[in-house]
Formats: sequence, C-alpha cells, structure tokens
Amino acid sequence: MRTMAPRKKGPLQTVQKETDDIKREVDALAQDVTRLDISDRTETLQRCTDLQNTVAETLKKLNKLTKADESAPIGNYDQRKRDEEERLRTLQDRLKTLTLQLQPQDKEAGPSSTEAEEDSAEEVSEEEDDSQDEEEEDAAEDDDVNDEDADDDEADHRVTENVMSNSKKGAGSYVALSAFTGEEEGDLTVQKGAVLKILQKNEDGWWLAQDSKGNKGLVPRNYLKMISPQEQESEDEDDSEEEQEGENETAKSKPSTSSNWDTIRKAITEIDATDVLSAMGAIPPGFRPSTLSRLLEEGTSYRASHYIQPKLSQSELCFKDLQLDPDSGKVHARSSRVCLTLTLWSCRMIPPPGVGLQVLSRHVRLCAFNGTEVLSNIHTVRATYNPNSPKTWSFSPRMSSLLPCLLDGDCFFRCDSDSPDLGILFELGITYIRNSTGERGDLSCGWAFLQLFDENGALIPLRTQELAVHGGTPYEGKADIDATSTKRGTSGGVLQQMLMSRKQPKLIVKLRSPNTRTREQLNLLPDTITGCLSTVRLLALYRQLLADALLLDRVTMQNADLICSAVLGTFPEVLDHPDLMDAFKPLWDFPEIMGGVRKQPEEV
Repeated sequence: MRTMAPRKKGPLQTVQKETDDIKREVDALAQDVTRLDISDRTETLQRCTDLQNTVAETLKKLNKLTKADESAPIGNYDQRKRDEEERLRTLQDRLKTLTLQLQPQDKEAGPSSTEAEEDSAEEVSEEEDDSQDEEEEDAAEDDDVNDEDADDDEADHRVTENVMSNSKKGAGSYVALSAFTGEEEGDLTVQKGAVLKILQKNEDGWWLAQDSKGNKGLVPRNYLKMISPQEQESEDEDDSEEEQEGENETAKSKPSTSSNWDTIRKAITEIDATDVLSAMGAIPPGFRPSTLSRLLEEGTSYRASHYIQPKLSQSELCFKDLQLDPDSGKVHARSSRVCLTLTLWSCRMIPPPGVGLQVLSRHVRLCAFNGTEVLSNIHTVRATYNPNSPKTWSFSPRMSSLLPCLLDGDCFFRCDSDSPDLGILFELGITYIRNSTGERGDLSCGWAFLQLFDENGALIPLRTQELAVHGGTPYEGKADIDATSTKRGTSGGVLQQMLMSRKQPKLIVKLRSPNTRTREQLNLLPDTITGCLSTVRLLALYRQLLADALLLDRVTMQNADLICSAVLGTFPEVLDHPDLMDAFKPLWDFPEIMGGVRKQPEEV
C-alpha cells in the first residue's frame, strides 16, 4: 500500500512553529528569573537578549510573507497573520519586562546611566558619591572606544556593553505632552508635564524612561517632547555641586519652573492646538480634531476609488463581486444586507467657533460604522451657511443649474457587514484657518450615530430620524458639545425640559427605500460603498464597462495581457474629485439622452 508523503509546511506554518518554540523558551526564562542568583544574571541577560533578537528576526520574516508564498490555499490568511504578529508582540513585551528586572541589579556590568541613577537613589557617603562620579566620567570618555571594540569582546561582555550603549544613547530629559496610563506590566504611568529621563530608545517606539521618583517603565515616544539644550543647561546651572545625590533627585522632581513652562507651552502650541483654542474660547469644549478627516489623509483605504474596484475571491482566480449574466451580457446584480438612500436635511443648534478662527467650509462626513471601526468609504457633503442663523446648517441649496455633487445632500448607502451594531456614523466638521498664525486644520463639531438594526436584528423603519449630536469623538463616548447647552444635575418641569430639548444639537436625516430603477442600478455596485445619489448611473456604467473589459472581451481568464483603457484607468481617481465628476456627469449621461444607444465614453 502506497503511503502519502508528509505535507510540506508553508511559510506561515513555519513561523507559527518558530513562535511556539520561542514561547517555550520565554516561559522557561521567566521561571529562571524568579529563582536567579546574582552570579547568574549575566548569563540570563545574554539569553534574554538573544531571544529578543530572535523575536525581531521572526517578526521581519512574518512581515515579508504574502499569500502568494503559500504552496496551498489557507483560509483567513490575513487574520492568521495578524494573530501571529500579536503573539510575537506579546513575547517582545514580556522580554522587555524581564530585561528591566535584570538590568538595574547588574552590578558587574560597569558604570552606566541606569546604575548611576539607582546608586543616586540610595543613601551613601560622600566618598562613594565621588568615586561614582569618577567612574561616570571615565565611562563617558571611553564610550566611543568601547563601541569600536565591542565586536572583539566575548559574548557576555558584548551584551552588557550593548545595553550600556543603548542607555547612553537614550539618555536625555523629555517632557510628557499628555498623561499616559500604563495598561500592561512594565509600562510607566506619567502625568502631563512630567519631566522624564530616557534610559533607552527602542525601535518599536516604546522608550524606557525614569520619572522623578525613580520609577522606571516603558512610555510611547509620541507622548514625549525633548527639552532643548538651553533649557537643560539652565537646569544644570541650578543644581548645586554639594550633596549631588539629593540635588539630582530634586532637579528631576522639581525642575526649573520657567523652563518647564516654556517647554509645555511650545508642546501645546505645536501638538495639541485644540486645547489651546478651547482655552482661548475660540472653539467650544466639545470640538475635537476630525477623526474621519485624518483617515482620509492616510491614503486611499477610505476613499470611494478604493471601494469601487472589484475584489478578488479567496482563490484569487476570479472576482467575487463582479460577474456577468450569461444571458444578457450585463453585470450580474448583487443584493446587499443594507441598501437605502438618505437625505441630509439640516443641522440645528450647532455652536459656531469664536472670532479667532476663519471658517472655510462646513461639512458632514458619513460612513458605515459598527462602534469600533469604519467599514466603508467616507463620503463628504458640504453644508450651506446663513449668517442670520449661525447655528443652523442646511443642505442641497436650490440652484438654477445642475447641483454639484459636493453640495448634494441626497446619498446612497450600501453595506454587507454582518455586524449586529452596524450603523451610519455622521461627523459634523469645519475646515478653518487660525487668524493669528495662518494654521489650517479640520475640527469635528460633533458626531451622531444611527444604528440600523434593532435588538431582534430587524432593519429599523426608514423614515425621518432626528439624531442627537454629541461632542468629542465616537471613541470617547457621549459628551456635550457646549457647556451651556445642557445643565446636568438640574431638575425642572416638563416645559423646561422641552425648552432644553430644543437647545440640544441635532442632525435631521430622512431614510428611504430606493425605487425600483435606482435599486437595480445600486445592485450593480460593490457590496459596500456610499456616495452621492446623482452619480449612481455613472458608477453603474463604469462597472459595466469594467465587466466588459475584464470578463467579456478576454479570450480566457488566464490571459494576462495589459488592458489599455483611459476610462477604466482614470475613473477611480476622478471619483475622489467632486468637481471633475460634475464636469463628466452631462457627458456620461449623454448615451441615455440618445435613446438608449450606448456610445463609448472615448467618443463622447
């Protein structure tokens, strides 16, 4: 009887096996650290460093893997790859924690900045302080020589000197731009404005820091801002040469007031401009930097040009959302879990910004959202503003000519997510210029969320919805936009409650079921996409042309010849520019005016 040869493991399975082996070694190392003698710390530190290098190499190998490298199809490949990366990150954090437990107690590794801080925290005699100072000066003078000769030393000495060099390179004073609360073991909790000494800068963005009380831990680098050399020199001049141990601790816990204030003021001005604007009264306290605007700036992942493209199936041999009907030769219609049209009606009681800002535009951005992540492209509709009613926004103004896409409040919404919390996220925002500095930015004036399914999983009634607008961001929870709009903790009669309700910021939208013709055109689009309702015919025509080029006109599906089509190549990019879509709409609608005779867009 013939036996089958063992199945060859793919690259991802190989990485999974390597991760299992690393995890067993880390578990064994953690047990050894608990019952470690002082004489064995150098060898254990060597093992810890070797495992850190192994984890880093495995991470690099994992990041280079692609689905095409696998010899056989693997279901949920992307999810498995993310899970494996998470396992390696967890092991990396455990090894950093073990390094922190080993490094401060290493007495034989020679003088380093970490040991100097530990020694300064203990009460020792003045003679020991003087000898410690001399050792630090010798270490600083010989630092470059040690770096050049590190490759020639034995393995255990090389590991120790690498830790020393990292600490030396990371040494410096930084100020915390914002409060950070440690979530895992080994993290350092810091308050806003705290001055930290950086002991080691890691490539993953988590730096080893020490606060004024001697506590050590990891802090994300984007929470820190370096103190300038001039400010550092002013702090050094304030330190007394007598009783260096006590003075060093005082300088770290109580730095110069003027230098700290200058640093914090610069950090707030450059990094956290919304706090400054709120403190000045230029914006209400509920305003925040625009979350959806930041996603749009990151790339094309949340733009319509990304979602209009056909998606490959799991086998990558065909398209899962673009097929041809063999009888009619047209794109096969696909229904989606949610397919509706909505009209942005108005926004009421939206507090305007102060006189310090010049508002360039007011707009509403909408997308599919499940409470944790954005599930579709982000569509923007610009609002019109009447100076006589500064707290009211309106949409779809009356115009004698064709209404531009950017001002059209009639939208379509398709989403095929099976999340029970699926809904539509609306973010009200403004684009502004700061009068004093000329700084330009995007602010969120509030957000509203419309959940589309009830507790039983049924679609909500499609009617006019009056949504409460909350301040902050969807991830912060419900906050007030303006402190004057609500008075929490106060009770009143029914009349007072009705008056207070009328003062609450609200967004009014009207949900509708699309008519038969519109639904037929929407079913030709991808399963998940949102946009301007007036562009549906263009999108449906583009999908038909795409199907003709990719499916109908190809000799075989294995044909890999390049397809030369200006329309197919440029239309997705044009879709991200509403002004170009406004220019193309009359031309692309021309075939329907010609009595249904389709004319090639190149001829038009």
